[in-house]
Amino acid sequence: MFEELPDFLSLVNDVIQAAIVVFGGSVALYNVPHSFRDRVTRAFNSLIFFVIIVFFAELAVTRTTTAVATEVWIRLQWIGIAMVPAAQFHLADALLVTTGDISRRRRLSVRVWYLTGVTFFLLALFSDLLVNELHVITHAAHLGPGPLFPLFAVYYWLLSAASVNMVWRARRRCLTHTTRRRMTMILIAILAAPLAVFPYLLLSQDQGRDISSLFWLLLIAGNLTVGIMFSLLTYYIAYFGAISPDRVVRVRLFKFMARVPLAATIVLLVYVGFSQAGSVLGLRPATALAVFLVLAIVFSEWAIHAFKRPLERVFQLTDEPEVRRIQELSERVLTTRDLHQFLESVLAATCEVLRSPTAFVAAFTADGPQLEAVVGPLEATPEALPDDKWQQLARPAGNSGGQPALTSSNGFFLWRDYWIRPLLDRSGDLRLGILGVRARSPEPDLSEIESATFERLARLAADALEDRILQQEVFAAVEGLLPQVTELQQRRSAATFGGTNYLIAPTDAEAGAGLTSDPEFNSMVWDALSHYWGGPKLTDSPLMRLRIVQRALMEEGGNPTNALREILARAVEQQRPDGERSMTTAEWLLYNILELKFIQGQKVRDVARRLAMSESDLYRKQRVAIENVARTISSMEEAALEDVDRTLANQEHETESAGD
Repeated sequence: MFEELPDFLSLVNDVIQAAIVVFGGSVALYNVPHSFRDRVTRAFNSLIFFVIIVFFAELAVTRTTTAVATEVWIRLQWIGIAMVPAAQFHLADALLVTTGDISRRRRLSVRVWYLTGVTFFLLALFSDLLVNELHVITHAAHLGPGPLFPLFAVYYWLLSAASVNMVWRARRRCLTHTTRRRMTMILIAILAAPLAVFPYLLLSQDQGRDISSLFWLLLIAGNLTVGIMFSLLTYYIAYFGAISPDRVVRVRLFKFMARVPLAATIVLLVYVGFSQAGSVLGLRPATALAVFLVLAIVFSEWAIHAFKRPLERVFQLTDEPEVRRIQELSERVLTTRDLHQFLESVLAATCEVLRSPTAFVAAFTADGPQLEAVVGPLEATPEALPDDKWQQLARPAGNSGGQPALTSSNGFFLWRDYWIRPLLDRSGDLRLGILGVRARSPEPDLSEIESATFERLARLAADALEDRILQQEVFAAVEGLLPQVTELQQRRSAATFGGTNYLIAPTDAEAGAGLTSDPEFNSMVWDALSHYWGGPKLTDSPLMRLRIVQRALMEEGGNPTNALREILARAVEQQRPDGERSMTTAEWLLYNILELKFIQGQKVRDVARRLAMSESDLYRKQRVAIENVARTISSMEEAALEDVDRTLANQEHETESAGD
């Protein structure tokens, strides 16, 4: 029994590693849409990607059949091992930038560390300097350390320590309790990556001995801890760059995790369990495996659906009273189809009580009566009512409006072959519509029981019409409130770590609203370029209100002047032709004027002399160049606003999905 214990523990460790790969891959896919607009998510995805490579390669090593294949997989595994410190440094830098601590030196260091990681990977793949001969041990094959491995170990842990220190600095810069708590959890969880992928077996003194059960127990405990830490890191990183409220982010993340990686892991456990067993219930292993895999998928999805609400309460996904009320409203909202179904039931009961073949309900609108529901053959629709007649029906109760156009009898109006009863609101002052019944006699002749029942049914129809009107008013109010709420959520999200500059920044409605279509827009660009390296025409420029400038604030440490300068530089750079730069060809003329005059700040006389042209000609060409820059900035602004619209549309769709 004890001889088989290492094999069993190795299998358990493989299952845990496979689960980490499944969850990690799912997280990476989940973050893909957000990584395009948020640097923290982008850096985290890089880190997850390299960790997945390490665990996947380790799983592949335990399933190889030849020593050559084993060595190839172990050496390929080093792309993850070598790159994890750089990706972790990248994530730490992104977290610092989010809190407003921006450093071009750190940004350059990120590139340097990635290049260093690539170098170590190439050394591991094509040489024996970093790792050398293969040591084949049951369930734990690995390479021996090369002469440069101590250097790599120093690089690995020093860079990891520097990354942790940067996250600590980011935590100290957090001002609110919520951001400080999140950054504290990230500080703890960010240790998961270096602890998970470092090749500890290379430190073993005796490379030829089999691995003991104690080592496997430690490895299993370590992988479980790493899995928990990565879960925490995923949870808290999900809030970065999200425009949605925290509750929506939380609900969306948990639902994705339950439906994708959790279900996949359950299927994986069933597969591993039955692949290790013999016949089950007299069935062949392959047949039993297929049956129980299907059952695992069906029951896992059923459990997620059946216990959705209890799980939401346990994880406090919808604990806010406002959210619960909105959910109840969405579940009980009276749609047009619901209204028609209810009214048809009322009309069917009315026909049964009054022994009439036809009944209808029409609502009053500004354009006249609108047929809502009908039971039985309807020869003359309410829309055929003459204006004077339907206006009399729609007139407030107690207001005859002069000579009646319709005959009335026993509380009904008589029109063609129908008895018509106006439907009043609950106050009895406003007429909402009409209920018409095919007449069974020239005059209404209802018995007391029929009259009482009909009054009750008419009241139900009137209440349904009134509730629909009240609901439409609520929706109209919410629709009018959505832009303000959306703007508030955007500002809340941007200011979570950004601070004052993001709180007081112009709103989307204010930022660049109609600015690019202003006749003075070219002059604004001219003024800003003329003070490119400092001056009131740059610092007080109306271009500060542009959406693209507001976006650049985070990259420039919340400095509006630097943000506008960066946008101007991008617009000028887009005027650069392809190929090698020339000071004499015509295609380079406009770019050269912009770059020499504004970016380098040279005098007009020097620029004209260098470009071999007169000063008057230079001024004319300069005007054309400014117009080109203005058009480029206008195009950039339009693209940014379209991107915002797409983001909001996607966010609304995701919010609706989160409520399903």
